[in-house]
This record gives sequence, structure tokens and C-alpha cells, in this order.
Amino acid sequence: MRPIIGITSRQPFIETSGGRLRAHVVNEVYTAAVIRSGGTPILLPPVDPDEAPRLLDRLDGLVLSGGGDIDPRLYQGEYHDDMYMIDDSRDLFEFALVKEAQSRKMPALAICRGLQVVNVALGGSLIEDIPSEIGSTDHAVRGPGVVDCHQTVTIAAGTLVAEAIGSTKVCVNSIHHQAVRKVASGLRAAGTTPDGVVEVLDPEDHTWPLLAVQWHPEYLAVKDDPSSLALFGALVENATARATS
Repeated sequence: MRPIIGITSRQPFIETSGGRLRAHVVNEVYTAAVIRSGGTPILLPPVDPDEAPRLLDRLDGLVLSGGGDIDPRLYQGEYHDDMYMIDDSRDLFEFALVKEAQSRKMPALAICRGLQVVNVALGGSLIEDIPSEIGSTDHAVRGPGVVDCHQTVTIAAGTLVAEAIGSTKVCVNSIHHQAVRKVASGLRAAGTTPDGVVEVLDPEDHTWPLLAVQWHPEYLAVKDDPSSLALFGALVENATARATS
């Protein structure tokens, strides 16, 4: 039986026959990676956060996808001119998903914004803008380059991500202008790039199979990147074990 994997969605405006309307979307590369790994994906649009427990009752695993920035008010941060696509309904819904997934120890793969959501939901904070604070411009590649790796991340041995990919060094892509500042209680910074930006979070309690990465393995999977496929494979394997236990 293929496990059911929920994927969080974003809400851009699109042109429709009824005019310019908001839509619930997920890039196809997410669903393709889940299907390829043996899971069945379903879309999770933002709903009332109180619905999170009932939703997770019907899922075997969770992907917290990438997207716009988290409202800085939610981590006592400051607004920056380069922040974009702030969506309070998505923030609060995904915070509820994270807390419920943690309490259930539900398998989860948190990608880019997803890693940041996990960190803020559990009490951490973010660097509002990497270029203006750290000076690095190496983290925001866009266009055709998103399917290629260009940064090396060093990962602590024994962490869930290192175990999933079978290595403590991995070449990744990078499409973000924010990053972890204060690490939330119950998590630890477990992987960094040479400029010190956190690219992996690891739960202190490994009975929660959380894989949290700042890069975008769903894009790298398009080119059969082994480490990226291994992350989705580990999620589906953990979800299958949960579904059949």
C-alpha cells in the first residue's frame, strides 16, 4: 500500500476564466518526487489550524514545501524590503501541522521555507535577509540553475539527514534569502555551508523522523540526484512503516 503524503501549498494569484483569482498550488516536482519514491501525494491548502489533527489522522507523512516568507511578527523579527508572499493563513496552518506532527512523531520532510516553519513553530527565529546581514549572495540561485547543485553542505554524523543520504557532505542547490537564526528548543543545527548558514535541522528526539533541509531536493531529483531521491525515499519508507504498524 502506498502511503498518503500531504504536501503544503501556496496561494498565488493566477489568471482564470473568471479573472485573476487565488489558487492553491504545488510545483509538480514535489508530487513527482513523492510518486517516484512510492507515495501518493495530496495537496494541503491552508485551512483553520484547528483542523490540523483531523487532517493528520488521514495522512502517513508530510512535506512542508517551499514558498514565501514567514511573517516576522511571529518570531519577533523585523520586516525587510526583500520579504515576499507573506501569508498569515499559511503560516498559522503550517505551525499547527508542525506541532501536531511532532506530538505524533509523524514522518516529515521540511524543505526550505518548511525548515524555517519548523524552527519558528517550535520557538526559533530567522535571519530576515542573508545578503544584507551576512553578505553572502550564494543562496539565491533562480532560473534553470535550480536543478543543479552549487553549494556544499557539511552535515553532522549520526543525524537523520546524514543517515538518510548516507553521507556527511552533499552538494546542493539553494533558493532562499532567509535562514535560521536562533534554533528552536528540541532541534539542533546539524548542517551548514562554508559561510555558516544553517542548512539542516535535526530533532534531538530521533523517534520523530523529521528530515529538515534548507535546499530544494525536489528540483535536484529531476536530474536523478542520489541524495535528493534518498530524502524522499526515506520519507516514504518512514511513512510506510507508520501506515503498516
